[in-house]
Amino acid sequence: MILGRSERGKPPVEPLTLKILVAGGFGVGKTTLVGAVSEIRPLRTEESLTEAGRPVDDTRGVEAKHTTTVAMDFGRITLREDLVLYLFGTPGQERFWFMWDELSEGALGAVVLADTRRLGDCFAAVDYFERRGIPFLVGVNCFEGAARYPAEDVRRALDLDDDVPLVMCDARERDSVKEVLIGVVEHAMARSAGLRQTVTT
Repeated sequence: MILGRSERGKPPVEPLTLKILVAGGFGVGKTTLVGAVSEIRPLRTEESLTEAGRPVDDTRGVEAKHTTTVAMDFGRITLREDLVLYLFGTPGQERFWFMWDELSEGALGAVVLADTRRLGDCFAAVDYFERRGIPFLVGVNCFEGAARYPAEDVRRALDLDDDVPLVMCDARERDSVKEVLIGVVEHAMARSAGLRQTVTT
């Protein structure tokens, strides 16, 4: 057997690596989502909320939250032997939005997490990805005790285009998050293929 080759005599498969952003409002569950699926110990840049930030940190609905992401969360998940996703969670607070441009560089697509208790908090992320033409999926994080609404009602409230996928999810559950990530990859790939076909016709 030749060193560095598989049992079938073929070179090892070099996996395709894709970058996915996880965005949304403050306290919506971005850090939890990345941590739920990452096969490595997630890199987190969380800092404690302070009295100094109280005037600008809207904690209504997430009063129990004591930390915030100030730069990014980072994790990795292997979906298949030949497909690896790098996950970058964006900061949710407005004063850290300047990080979004750098984090979005080279991203295949994005997940916008939404909380029906604070639905307006994800408008900025939806607008950001629409303006930059980055394919995205909206994942409604189903918090315990939060009101449940039909997907079409949430879609109308967010004024989403018909081709933007919207799914219900639980950011704490690995299988639920994997379905969300598969969904955004499929959506981004389909959109990319559609754009290529438009260009060539």
